[in-house]
Amino acid sequence: MQSIQITAPTLDAFRRVELPEPAAPGKGRILVRMKAGSLNFADLAVASGQYPGAPYPNIALSDGVGEVIAVGEDVWQVAVGDRVAVHIKAHWIAGRPSAELANPMRGATLPGSLVEFADLDAASVVKIPDYLGWEAAGTLPIAAMTAWRTLETAQVGAASTVAVLGTGGVAIFALQLAKARGARVIVTSSSDEKLARARALGADEVVNYRKDAAWEAFVLQHTGGVGADLVIDPVGGEGINRSVAAVRHGGSVAAIGFLGGGATPLDLLQVIFKEVRVQGSNGGSVADLAGAVAAMAAHRIQPVVDRTFGLDELANAYELMAQGGHFGKIAIRFDW
Repeated sequence: MQSIQITAPTLDAFRRVELPEPAAPGKGRILVRMKAGSLNFADLAVASGQYPGAPYPNIALSDGVGEVIAVGEDVWQVAVGDRVAVHIKAHWIAGRPSAELANPMRGATLPGSLVEFADLDAASVVKIPDYLGWEAAGTLPIAAMTAWRTLETAQVGAASTVAVLGTGGVAIFALQLAKARGARVIVTSSSDEKLARARALGADEVVNYRKDAAWEAFVLQHTGGVGADLVIDPVGGEGINRSVAAVRHGGSVAAIGFLGGGATPLDLLQVIFKEVRVQGSNGGSVADLAGAVAAMAAHRIQPVVDRTFGLDELANAYELMAQGGHFGKIAIRFDW
């Protein structure tokens, strides 16, 4: 069978590699014909040498969906023919994890999804709804799960205000899922065109941080000086202190990425005086992915796919991710 491996921490190190086809699945395991996936910042971090502990060579890409084509003994979760999303952290089934459960990740420290057939633990997949095509469904495993878990942890509801920084994959899922909960959503971006698209998806207020650098003041202004209940921050770096400034007393800042850098001085006085919870996110469990998929299906939410790339265009897809020019998700079609 074919696979695509990343052989070095550069964007031009993708190689097609023939591997032996998996044997019939063993007890509690399934065989999945992989159909599609999508890019996340973690994939870019692996390809640029920023992901701690990533081995080279390794089968690339964390996100993946496919069709179950064989099941082993004692498999009850799925049947042959089911369409499934593959969870990125196979051993984190539910609840709060240990580091041993949370840190191993497909496409980063473990073999990823860019393979024709995957032998998987049956407990590590979630059925996907029929209304989603393969490429749309392939955007769910990391981004939709992260957005859903962040909103769930912060107990976002109809009385909540959520500030979402940027218009990437997690941000747009957070906008869609927060609106489904009845929340008020404020979106930031450097692009008026992207902000217009966010408005069309239901954003209540938008701010261009290139034109209005003090976006945290905008959030305060549009919340009567109180601040947002939750700020979803994929940027990190020095900007984390702006997120703390934008959140209400007792509110939450969800640190979900490190686009702006992984280390920065934190304004601890603000955190203490405002009793802010700064919550890191390292993905989620299989149960969290199931919750995200159920919420998407209940509201018939359609993932926003900016562009879809075939396997021969993989380097171009990573380059688009690196440039940050996308809105929503970058999908990968597994056209072997």
